[in-house]
Amino acid sequence: MSEELKLSVLNKLEAEGSIADTKTAFADVSAETILGALKSLESQEKVTYKTLTTEVWTIESEGQEMLENGSYEARIFDAVPAGEQGISVAELSAKYGKVASLGQGTGFKNKWIKKNGSNIVRLVDSIVDQVKIDLETVKATGGHTNNDVIKDLKRRRLIKPNKTFSYAVSKGANFSTEIKKQATDLTVEMLQSGAWKNSEFKKFNFDSLGVSPNGGHLHPLMKVREEFRQIFFEMGFEEMPTNNFVDSSFWNFDALFVPQQHAARDLQDTFFLKDPAVANGLPAFWETVRDVHEKGGYGSIGYRYPWSIEEAKRLVLRTHTTAVSSNVLNKLAQQPYRPAKYFSIDRVYRNEAVDATHLAEFHQVEGVIADKNMSLGSLIAFLDIFFQKMGITNLRFKPTYNPYTEPSMEIFSWHDGFKKWVEIGNSGMFRPEMLRPLGLEEGVQVAGFGLSLERPTMIKYGVDNIRALVGHKVDLGMVQSNPACRLDKKMGKEVFQPTAIETDN
Repeated sequence: MSEELKLSVLNKLEAEGSIADTKTAFADVSAETILGALKSLESQEKVTYKTLTTEVWTIESEGQEMLENGSYEARIFDAVPAGEQGISVAELSAKYGKVASLGQGTGFKNKWIKKNGSNIVRLVDSIVDQVKIDLETVKATGGHTNNDVIKDLKRRRLIKPNKTFSYAVSKGANFSTEIKKQATDLTVEMLQSGAWKNSEFKKFNFDSLGVSPNGGHLHPLMKVREEFRQIFFEMGFEEMPTNNFVDSSFWNFDALFVPQQHAARDLQDTFFLKDPAVANGLPAFWETVRDVHEKGGYGSIGYRYPWSIEEAKRLVLRTHTTAVSSNVLNKLAQQPYRPAKYFSIDRVYRNEAVDATHLAEFHQVEGVIADKNMSLGSLIAFLDIFFQKMGITNLRFKPTYNPYTEPSMEIFSWHDGFKKWVEIGNSGMFRPEMLRPLGLEEGVQVAGFGLSLERPTMIKYGVDNIRALVGHKVDLGMVQSNPACRLDKKMGKEVFQPTAIETDN
């Protein structure tokens, strides 16, 4: 139909020179079909066209009823018997309802009927139902020569306006009655055969909006991450910059008072870089860190081993975001004293075997609080408030060992499903052997705590295999369809019930 219509348009232009109105020339073809053919011909510069807009009046449902049964006033006039008695108002209303109330008013106005006591009587012997006649005219012609009639019918909501479109068509710059199929793409075959030289290509429409791309979707990890961020911000924390995925062993281990013989620094636990393999240098206080490791200080006897600067310079993929915390605390020490609260949520790397609950890379949520007169009681009180905001209210703390915190505590919560206490995080007070070399003055204590991001996300979204949450096996449909995350008291049991699996911190 499309090609036939195009040829019909071109042949008519060839014969008549122009088409004044397609509604007349192609009465049986819809405006949408005509427009599609004209756009195609215009892209080849065979025709030009202008849009013609016509206002047409159509009959509403109430007007259609009057066309079939007569106007309300005419029907009421017909219902009133001739003679002095007429018909009672009550009988007329009971018989015609809404038609009676509306028809009486217009009948009174037209002086066709009048009220005589409790009855309605005729004033004339016969009438002409002009409203019905006018509606028939509008239906047949799409309008009326008398504008007052149109206004009255519109006021009574018997008709409504509709716009119709048609087109005036003229010959274009490349007018001909022959239609060639235009190529839309320059293909390899055209280049190889040379067919492109004789091909006619379709012009690009740079004004076209094209297909709207699908909007992006936040990954469930990012939803839970944002909820954690809002909790931290609500509690007055500042976010630490975490864009250093590669760091020296000095910042990742030595500055944290982790001995160079510690198991965490073995190849089976840490990713070491091959090229470049070492850092260009170390911060100015590296000798103080060396002395604390070798000889002790600040109340400690140290580890009593020969500390190696070459080992400290080895580059690693950071194994925890505490490397970031130590760097930020060092910068804090260079400023006049002020209390500070910092947090970070970012990716860390461990050389672990991948299974349903472990990956070689994951996200760590970490917070540090620096202030004078801080104590273990201060940390416990803070953790109670922090976890309450995630809907966890029943906490216990168990002593543990960390190289850079003393005292150290594992954080446990009661799990209603497992009916036992399960670990949800790790915490402690940073040791003086770590803080003083960083430059923090005597009397300033720093509390730290951490947990993973993946575990609460798996619980919130019902994922039982971490590889379905992160990596090439992720279901994009899951990413697109999952709702926003809330970690609050109201939803706590659903949102963040910890698992029996130990945390990564």
